Amino acid sequence: MKLKKLLNPIHLQRVFILMCAVSFSSLLMAQTYPSKPIKAIVPFAAGSATDQIGRAFAAKMSEILGQPIVVDNRPGVNGMLGADVVAKSDPDGYTILIGTNSTNAALKSLMKKLPYDQDTAFSPIGMMGEVPLIVAINNDLPMKTLKDFIAYAKANPEKATFASASTSQLVSSSMLASMAGISMTNVPYKSGPNAMTDLIGGQVMMFTADFAVTLPQVQAGKIRGLAVTSVKRSSAIPELPTVNEALGIKGYELIAYFAAYAPAKTPPAMIAKLNDALNQAARSKEIQDRFANLGFEVEPGPPEALAKRNAIESAKWAKAIKEAGIELQ
Repeated sequence: MKLKKLLNPIHLQRVFILMCAVSFSSLLMAQTYPSKPIKAIVPFAAGSATDQIGRAFAAKMSEILGQPIVVDNRPGVNGMLGADVVAKSDPDGYTILIGTNSTNAALKSLMKKLPYDQDTAFSPIGMMGEVPLIVAINNDLPMKTLKDFIAYAKANPEKATFASASTSQLVSSSMLASMAGISMTNVPYKSGPNAMTDLIGGQVMMFTADFAVTLPQVQAGKIRGLAVTSVKRSSAIPELPTVNEALGIKGYELIAYFAAYAPAKTPPAMIAKLNDALNQAARSKEIQDRFANLGFEVEPGPPEALAKRNAIESAKWAKAIKEAGIELQ
C-alpha cells in the first residue's frame, strides 16, 4: 500500500513541486546572502594570534561580501567554549568560527568529553594559513640555548615551568619534554597575552607560542627566543634554529593553523560564497604584507582541502598527545 501511494502520480507531482520550491528557496537565499551582518566567533582572547588573524580576514571579507563581519571573542578551555557556541548555532550562514588546530583537530584527543562532535559539528569553509611557534624563555634566566635549558630541566626535575593557554602551546611543550627526556610543570593560562606577561615578569620560565605573540617580544629583547617548532628555519627570524637543530634530534614539528568553519548543514551555496571571500582575502596584498613578518603563510583553497587537512591533523595531534603523555582534561 505504501509503495502504491508513493508511486501515485498526484503524490509524485506534489513531491516534485515541493522539491522545486525548496531548491528555488535555497537559490534565492544564496543570491541574496549575506543580507545582514555575520558574527565570527574567535575562541581565544583579544590579542592572540587567532584574534589578530581572524580580525584581519573578517575586515577584508566584509569588503568583499558587502556586509560587516563582527568578531566576538569567546575564550576558554583551549577554544572549546567558543567552538561550542558555533557548533550549536543555526546553520544559516550568519555565525562562523575562526578555528585552529586546537578547536578542530586536537581537542577530541585532549578532552575527556566534548559538548559537540568535533568531526561532524562543522562545515569547513576554508584554510587561512599557518605559522610555526617560538620556544622562548625569561630573559633573566642564565640559559642561552635550548640545549642549556634542557640540561637545567634534567638537573632540576619539576622545577622548570612552562606556560600554556591553548592546545598547541600545551602540546608543543609537552612534546618537547617527552622527546628531550625531561619533566616540566605546566602553568595554564586563559590567554596567550596573559601568559606572555608572566613570562616577561619571570613568573614562568618557558612559553612556546605562535609568532604573533612571541616574535615582537623577542625582537624587543624582552624575552629570549631559543628555537622554532617548524622543520625549517623561519625567514621571519632566520637566526633561530629549529628544535631539531638545537637538540640534534629528528621528528619534532608543530605548526599552528587557522581556518574558518560554519555550523554543520549550512547551505553549500553559502559556504561557497564564504570560501570565495576568504580566498580573496588570503590572496590580498594587505593580509600577506601584514603577517609576513610573523611567519604566517596563507593557504587559500576549497572547503574539501580543509576537510582533508582536519582529518590528517586530528590523527597527528592524537599521536602527539598520546606520546607526550598528556592527561585528558
